Parts: sequence; C-alpha cells; structure tokens
Amino acid sequence: MNSVDAIIFGIIQGLTEFLPISSSAHLRIAGTFLSSGDPGAAFTAVVQIGTEAAVLLYFRQDIWRIVRAWLSQPWSSTNMRSQDARLGWLIILGTLPIAIFGVLFKDAIEGTMRSLYITASMLVFFGLLLGAGEFYGRKALTLDQLSARDGFILGLAQALALIPGVSRSGGTITAGLFLGYTKDTIARYSFLLAIPAVFAAGFFQLISKWNTFSSSAAIPTIIATIVSFVTGYCAIIVFLKLVSTKGYRLFVYYRLFAGAFLMILLSTGIIEPQ
Repeated sequence: MNSVDAIIFGIIQGLTEFLPISSSAHLRIAGTFLSSGDPGAAFTAVVQIGTEAAVLLYFRQDIWRIVRAWLSQPWSSTNMRSQDARLGWLIILGTLPIAIFGVLFKDAIEGTMRSLYITASMLVFFGLLLGAGEFYGRKALTLDQLSARDGFILGLAQALALIPGVSRSGGTITAGLFLGYTKDTIARYSFLLAIPAVFAAGFFQLISKWNTFSSSAAIPTIIATIVSFVTGYCAIIVFLKLVSTKGYRLFVYYRLFAGAFLMILLSTGIIEPQ
C-alpha cells in the first residue's frame, strides 16, 4: 500500500466510522478502485484504533467519570450502584457478544463475509431497518433508563457489524431506536459501547500480525491511523449536531443509494465481488 492510498483509507475510516453507514463497507469498496485493493480485515481493525482514540478525546470527561465510578464500586449491589458505575457494567455486558462472535467467526469475517454482494445487501437491508426504527421508535428513553436486557440487546446489535455493510453504530442505533431510546442517547451510547470492542480487535490484529505490520505495511498503516484520528474527531462533532437536528433519515437514503449503486457495479461486472 502506498502513502496516498493510506491517506484515502484514513479519511474514509474517519468520516464513516461514527456514521450509521458502515466504515468497513466503504473501505472494502474503496479498495476496489485503488491500486492497493481490499485493505483487509486486519488493516481495518488497526486503523479503527485512530477513530476510537478520537472518541477517547471527545468523551474524555464522560469516560473518566464512568471508569472512576466503576473502579470505586464494582461489586456494589444494583440498588447501591451509581448511574456511572452501572453504565460501566452495561458497556462490559454489551461488549461480550462482539468479542465471542469475533473469535468464533474469525475466518469467515476475514474471508467469505467480505464479498461485496454481502456488503451491498447489508447496506440496503439495514438501511431499511434504520428507517423503520426512525419512523416507529418512541424516542423517549434516556441513558439512565438503560436496563441490563437492553444493554445486552444493543451488544448483539453491535456484533452484527462484524459483517461489512451493517455498521457498528448503525446496528446499535437501529436497535436503540426500536427499544425506544432518544436519538441523542443512543448515538452517544454507541460511541461508548464501541470503545472496548474496537481497541481489543485493533490491538489483537496488531499483535497477531505483527510481522506484517512491522515490515512494508507499517508506514501506510500508521499514516492511515493518524489521518483517521483527525478526521474522526471532526466527524463526531458534526454527527452529533446533525443527529440532534435532522435525525437519521439522510443516512437511510444514503445507505439505500450506496447499496443499489454497488449492486449495479457488481451485476455489470465493473467490479469483482471478492
């Protein structure tokens, strides 16, 4: 991978990670038009460390408050536990599904699931689900009303993002809307829930494929990660403002257009699915 492609991948990752449009799908699609080709699941996981570092910076006060509360009362009874400590436990609970499925289906995630036919289908299908959640969701519940059951359901929804085209934030946000949470609440929670999963996946890939990243792929990966951090931080600011005023309808239209356009490119043979 050359430096120009790395910058492009970094920009795409930073701009799409937090939007419910699937960053892995966009990286996968962009790879078909660049000389580098498909960047692969390992590269994608490592570059996501940059965008999650942007989350740590933007939500640093919330994260510090949650961590401090959880560490001070991790084993307190449910009734005695503070809202922040309880949120820490819910994030841990919600991280379990993606951790388990990520290990069980590792080979499929890095192989057959990266077919662009699957990506196109998931863009459309989950775009329709997001639209249904936006239309039918009550949008009444707030973060202090998040239950253990809902926390686990949101974790299962996040785990679906292992399939390119679903979107980590898109899966979580869609489930949250159907469960009745407000647009702002579920957007913020999707950021917090992603932190442990993304960092764990990124560092796992970095360690397990260290020989690859420590040779010719090291510089492009570092460049893409830094670029994704900068663009990701800007994307968080814009996304939260956009959601609070416009909702998710724009992203529904975009997903439907992107999925249909990709299917046309595949069916006409302009790009190959694998």
